[in-house]
Amino acid sequence: MRKTHGLAALLACVLLAVGVTACGGDDDEGGGAAATTTEASTDTGGGAEEITVGVVSDVGRFNDRSFNQSALEGLHKAESDLGAKIRPIESRQTADYVPNLSTLARQDYDVAIGVGFLLAEAVNTTAKQFPDNNFAIIDYSVKAPPFKSNPNVRGLTFATNENSYMIGCLAALMAEREGGQKIISAVGGIKLPTVDIFIAGYQAGAKKCVPGTRVLIGYSQDFVAQDKCKEIALNQIARGSKAIFQVAGGCGLGALDAAKERAIWGIGVDRDQSDLGAHILTSAVKRVDQSVYLTAESVQKGEFKGGEDAVFNLENEGVGIGKISPKVPKEFKDKMNELKPQIVDGTIKVPASL
Repeated sequence: MRKTHGLAALLACVLLAVGVTACGGDDDEGGGAAATTTEASTDTGGGAEEITVGVVSDVGRFNDRSFNQSALEGLHKAESDLGAKIRPIESRQTADYVPNLSTLARQDYDVAIGVGFLLAEAVNTTAKQFPDNNFAIIDYSVKAPPFKSNPNVRGLTFATNENSYMIGCLAALMAEREGGQKIISAVGGIKLPTVDIFIAGYQAGAKKCVPGTRVLIGYSQDFVAQDKCKEIALNQIARGSKAIFQVAGGCGLGALDAAKERAIWGIGVDRDQSDLGAHILTSAVKRVDQSVYLTAESVQKGEFKGGEDAVFNLENEGVGIGKISPKVPKEFKDKMNELKPQIVDGTIKVPASL
């Protein structure tokens, strides 16, 4: 297994600095903290070999309270539980992606993980430049373009249509309970398969449990600007939506804020976002943290396999349901939970696209 040598790492950073600014992005975890590289001093125990794991954020950065933050939490778990030496690098602009990934490769990290499909091109490019290094990309399949033949890249994918199906059912039941029109909605970021997979499940689950439910769908074309998502959400509320599912990362916080202002239900994404307030019905949890941790563990065990995808779903608890509001009736929760075994055993076929 590769080791990071201090002198080599220093020389690599100096050489890289000649071509790019400050060796890529920031070694921090949000909030503009001073640049640091976190090194674990944890005893790995049991003779386990120390590994080095790096994570590169997308432009949403590690303080997005969603996707990137969850990846960072998984990285810290690898540090504490596996004794890994870690390095989180924030990307402040898309131009940082390749330099940040290259920094980890030049420093011979055992695996460099890109957070999200926005890094697909960068991971593909860097993996070809460093064929002897391991890479992984979260929420993107290595069977899809731009990847063609990348034996050193592993895709970390999520069956988020499954938990979203259950949540759509719950949202529809709550909307029906309030009387009047049966309308719920979703605010997506950019219309991409990794966004639509959530919404497809949500819509199907709602119509399964409450036939005749209308699901309004809008896209902000952004994953950062909260005002864009808030505007779409307010428009949906004006059209009668009684629950809004945000599938737009940091931008989606604006949609949840709109739900709070108008006293309707908001549904979180990626992480359990119940801490945002009592208006959160529940969250479609994507265990990005678990995908990072298990990837690090596979490296330590010598089981990392590139050129293929790992799939995280309801069955292996790679996706799930966040905390449910105490205002939800028990019979509604029971009806939602009855769907899980049917999804897992294939009785219910959940659509993955709109």
